This record gives sequence, structure tokens and C-alpha cells, in this order.
Amino acid sequence: MIGRTDWAILEPPMPKQDRKAALGDARPAVAMVMAAGLGTRMRAYDDQYPKPLVKVGGKPLIDHVLDRLAVAGVTRAVVNVHYLADQIEHHLAGRKTPRIVISDERAELLGTGGGPIKAMPQLGGGPFFLVNSDTIWIDGVRPNFSRLAAAFDPARMDALLLMAPTATATGYSGRGDFSMAADGQLKRRGERDVVPFVYAGTAILVPAFFAGIAPGPSSMSPLFDRAAARGRLHGLRLEGTWMHVGTPDAVAAADAILTANVT
Repeated sequence: MIGRTDWAILEPPMPKQDRKAALGDARPAVAMVMAAGLGTRMRAYDDQYPKPLVKVGGKPLIDHVLDRLAVAGVTRAVVNVHYLADQIEHHLAGRKTPRIVISDERAELLGTGGGPIKAMPQLGGGPFFLVNSDTIWIDGVRPNFSRLAAAFDPARMDALLLMAPTATATGYSGRGDFSMAADGQLKRRGERDVVPFVYAGTAILVPAFFAGIAPGPSSMSPLFDRAAARGRLHGLRLEGTWMHVGTPDAVAAADAILTANVT
């Protein structure tokens, strides 16, 4: 069943998330999946499909994300849509777990900050996963969603980002996004610097991360910087192999890796 978010229609507050006291584990049961981007660099590959529906390892990118969220115990996923939105809605219509709620951005693309703000009534008052629909990895011994949930501490963090080492990332050739201290605190890369970690497109956030930001188009980047200045932006090193699939060549590389790791 698919629902849609709207500023004029608010659902009752979501129940508090169960916590596993021994681990200090918030275990978010809700996620926001970012699927509204234009995917401009991917259109040369196949402009008949939105990027979240491009297949890697025989499965659309967005299904890799949603399947992992289901295994992590997420029961509701808010998915924002804009470019070729009908295709994404149709593709997700039959999914039962997680239950899909569509956040409709057809009229205006709201960006990485504005999208979650619009969807906040559906995300509830507790911590939630934020996941890019095109992020993909092969887990290590323990699933990274479980590791992220176990490491998240809302008393110290407004955001916990999954960070991929640039040295082992597939399809990534940039200079990184953040350096990470021993206690996990993140510092943004300077303009001329090279840092060892790139944001892997997955995080746990609390609603306070967006405090004071008005509805409308906005970027997540200044919010990361604000949280970092307050000492409340932390990272967790991804265990396994992270693949950046921003271009057709990167799709082919990721497809080869996933195919080789099928057991």
C-alpha cells in the first residue's frame, strides 16, 4: 500500500522506537529513501528509467536499499519522487515490507534538505534512517545498518553518517568528504585537502538536525556543517565494499562485483 505525504495531512505521532539497552541501540523502524534526484549523469546510460530503477546485479538500485532496510527491521519507508515519478510509484506499488509512503515532489524538487523536511510528519519524532536510493555495498561480517543503529547515541549525536574509505571504494575518484576523529566526530574536508572518507549515502538522523529550517528547497550540506560545529556530527566506518554508481561505467563495475559475489 502506498500513501503520500502532504503538509496539510498529518498522521498521528509514531510510537517511540524500541531500544536495546545493552547496546544503547535506537533501532529506527522508519526510513527516508531519497529517490527524487534527476540522475543527470546516468541518462546517457538509459534515459527511459529514473536512476533508482537502474539495475545492478540484476536488481534495481532502490530494491537493494529497501531489501536491506527490511532486514534491519524498518517497517515504513518514505520515498520521495520527482523525475519519472510514475515509474517509481508503479514499481513500489506491490511492496509489502517496508510499507511505502510516497512523498510527492513532482511540483518542485526540494533537494537533500527540503525533501526530509517535507516528509517529517511521516517520519515521526524519533531517529530515522536516511538513505540515498542509489547507495550500494557488500556487507562485511555484520550488516552495516545494524552497526549504524548500535552505534547511534542521540545524547551525543544529531547525525551519524556511514563513511566509506576512499581507498577501497569502487567507482569513486574524488578527494573525500570528511576526516574522522578517534571518537567518530567528523570534520569537513577543506577546499584544498584530501581526506580518507566519503559519505556513503546512509545516516541516522534526529528531527532536531533540521531545527529552524523552513520548508522549501534546501541542501543537507549546511546542516552537516552546523551539526559538526556543535560536535554532534559523527561517523561510522563502513565494513565491506562500497560502490559509487554515479555513471554508466560505475554501474558496470558494480554489476561485475555483485555478480562475482553471488553465492
